[in-house]
Formats: sequence, structure tokens, C-alpha cells
Amino acid sequence: MKSLGGTSNPASDRQDDFFFHFNASFRFDVRLAEVDVIGSMAYARGLARCRIFNETELTTVLVGLDNILQKLRQDPAWLKSQLALGYEDVHAWVEIELTKSVGDLGKRLHTGRSRNDQVATDLRLYLRDAIDRTQQAIASLQDALLKKAEAHPQVVMPGYTHMQKAQPILFAHYLLSYYEMLKRDIQRLKDCRKRVNIMPLGSGALAGNSLSIDREALARDLGFDGITANSLDATSDRDFAMEYLSVASISMMHLSRLAEDLILYCSDEFRFVRMGDQVSTGSSLMPQKKNPDALELIRGKTGRTYGNLMTLLTVMKGLPSCYNKDMQEDKEALFDSIDTWGLSLKVMKLVIDTLTLHPEAMLREAHKGYMNATDLADYYVGKGLPFRESHQVVSAIVKHAMEKGLSLNELPLDDYCRFYEGTDDDVYRAVSLESVLSKKASLGGTAPERVKEALRVARQDIRN
Repeated sequence: MKSLGGTSNPASDRQDDFFFHFNASFRFDVRLAEVDVIGSMAYARGLARCRIFNETELTTVLVGLDNILQKLRQDPAWLKSQLALGYEDVHAWVEIELTKSVGDLGKRLHTGRSRNDQVATDLRLYLRDAIDRTQQAIASLQDALLKKAEAHPQVVMPGYTHMQKAQPILFAHYLLSYYEMLKRDIQRLKDCRKRVNIMPLGSGALAGNSLSIDREALARDLGFDGITANSLDATSDRDFAMEYLSVASISMMHLSRLAEDLILYCSDEFRFVRMGDQVSTGSSLMPQKKNPDALELIRGKTGRTYGNLMTLLTVMKGLPSCYNKDMQEDKEALFDSIDTWGLSLKVMKLVIDTLTLHPEAMLREAHKGYMNATDLADYYVGKGLPFRESHQVVSAIVKHAMEKGLSLNELPLDDYCRFYEGTDDDVYRAVSLESVLSKKASLGGTAPERVKEALRVARQDIRN
């Protein structure tokens, strides 16, 4: 086992090997290696400003740290090989590696620094980069949605409420609804990043840094927007991680809803779309089946992401102030959600890219279900009926049409007149699919011109 201690303790006082492995975090915090080195380089420069290192010593330490950093970037297998060597955590590993190359100068690097403020800084540095990568992945999925919508601007489909046919909409309008959800996810991430990008380094274990280290200079060096205001809070705060997990959970919920839609739409009962072979599988028993595995996995992984949020909320809820070892449990939950969310976004993009539409099936279903009934009610309002009365008249007309097995477009004018004498031939124009769509011209509506405008605005936004 390798920690930061000196000589071995007497056998009776030695830490139990089983407990060491229970206590160690290197197997999962190893992914903080690069940011730990970067943070250590900044801290070394801070120590030089405090005259803990002279210029020659600083150069030696920085060269040693940079050698570790370059090896990490050029040889990923090297870091993996270190996992079997029994280090307690990534911070111990970096310090031991540095000491191997620069001697006791490596041990002086930790002067005034605690693993409490060190890990809090590492976590923020790592999460800041993860947020930037996640934003790019969301933007790529948004772009895929826009491309699919732009390729099929006139395709009509049924819109649903309560999983019942409600009103016809454009398929592009449907895709834009998920574009908007993802847009909010990016906004939440950007807002979250503001709180992530505050630096705790220099807070020590809990009471502050005894060297009066220049924390503002450290923050500028590491690209932070500011510094934490209270050392107790700085080392024990994991709000920023919980906020990220919350944003991840909301976004995964959006992906899960899209997955559920597409699972339904590619079923035999709908046949609106067909999934690409790249993201679906056949049945091990039934040769005719094509299973939407990618979508089902995204739907399932959403629950996993929720669980990670609940894990950290539960870990933190009963802790006294200052750092507690319980907080070591933050990393696996956070790292898992970073990975799960990022992969799900990429897989959903692949689903959208390879999705094939069946416009004729969508249009056929858009003509069913009396989805133009509300527009018929609006037609009678235009004839002078109060809406409530118009609603009752149309309810009777729809019931009559259903009994005759006719759509509202097929119902004879005489039948309309039985329920309202003022019905004219223009009723057929009012209930036509084209008219129904074009009348939804309020801002944000599904009218073709509005959707065209929304696509243009969305394309402009994503370019910016």
C-alpha cells in the first residue's frame, strides 16, 4: 500500500490492508490525475510567490510536474498500470511520482495545502471541462434534430395529449420541441458552470492558508472566475456537483421522453419512423423483430442518473459542517453521470441521424381521430356562436360522424346543417388539414410559416 506516510508503523498500529482498500479512492479518483497536476503547478507558483520555493526550485518542480502531465496525455496505459500498485488516492500518487523525480522538493509542494481544498479544486476543474464537453454534445444533438426537421419541413403527423390524437402538427414542429428542451439544458449548464468555476484552493483543511497565499493569483492562473469566500464552506461544499447532477437528470428526462416517443413511433402500431440498423438489434428468437435497444437503454439510464443525484443528496443531508470522509462518495456518482449523460447524448444523435421517416403513415393518421374538431368549433364561433355552445354543437356533429363512419371532411353539408343551420360550404375549407395547420400561426405555433421561421432562428442560435 502506498500513501503519504513515512516509515512503517509497528505491526500492532498498522492500518489493516482490508480497510486500506476500503478507504482508498485511487481506483475512481484516478481520472482527476491531469487536473491534480495542473492544480499543483499553479500551487507551486503560488508557493514561489510566498518564497517557499526559489526560482530554481520552482523550475525543478514545474518540470517534474509537466513531465507527469505529458506522460499522462501521451501514454494513457501508464496511468492504468498504476492502479494495481496500491496508492491511496490520486493526490498521493502525483506527489509520490513527483518526489521520485525531484526529491524532497516534491514533499514541500503540499506546504499549506490540505487534501480537502485540493480535491475540491480538482473536482471543480474536472467538472468545468466536463460541462464544456457536455454543452458540445447537446449542441450536436440539437444540430441533428434541426437537420432532420429541415429535411422534412412539410411532413404532417398527429399531435397527442394523454396519448390520444389531439391536433395535427408538423413533424418539424415536434422535433423543435425537443430542440427547445435541450436549449434549456444548455442554459442550465451555463448557469451551473458559474458556480462550479469558483476556486476553493488556499482554504486549507478548514480554517484557511497560513502562508497568506495569493488566492486571486491562483484563481487567475487556473482560469477560475473568483474565489470562495469562506474556508469552512469551500472545503465541504458539494452544491456545485449536486447542481450538475440535477441538470443531468433533467436533461436525461428529456432524452428519455424522446426515446419513449420514438419507441412508440417505430412500432407496428404507428410505423411513423424506422430506426437505423446502426442503433437497433434483432431478436434472439423472433427473426421478424427489430428492437429499439439504443432508445430503451437511454430510457433505462435515466433512472441511473436520478439515482446518482439521490446518492449525493443523501450523503450530504446529515453531515456536520466542514469536510467529512463521507464526501469521498461524491466522485463515483458524479463521474458516472458525466459518462452516462455524455454517451446518451451521442447515441441519441446517432438515432436521429439514422432515423427514416414514413410520411405517408403520419399523414394517414393525421386525417383520423377528428383532430379538426376544435377548428370546426372555431368555425362556428366565427359564425356568431359562443364557444361553449359551439363546443356542444361540434360534440354532437362528431358523434354523428362517428356513427356514420365518416370524417368531418366527408360529412355531407346537410348533416352539418341538422346541427347548425348557418353552416355553409366554407366549412370544408375550415376543417381541411391545410387550413387547420395554417391557422396555428401564433408565435410558437405549428403553422408552416411559423415553423419555417423557428427553424431559421434555431439554426442561427446554434451557429452562435
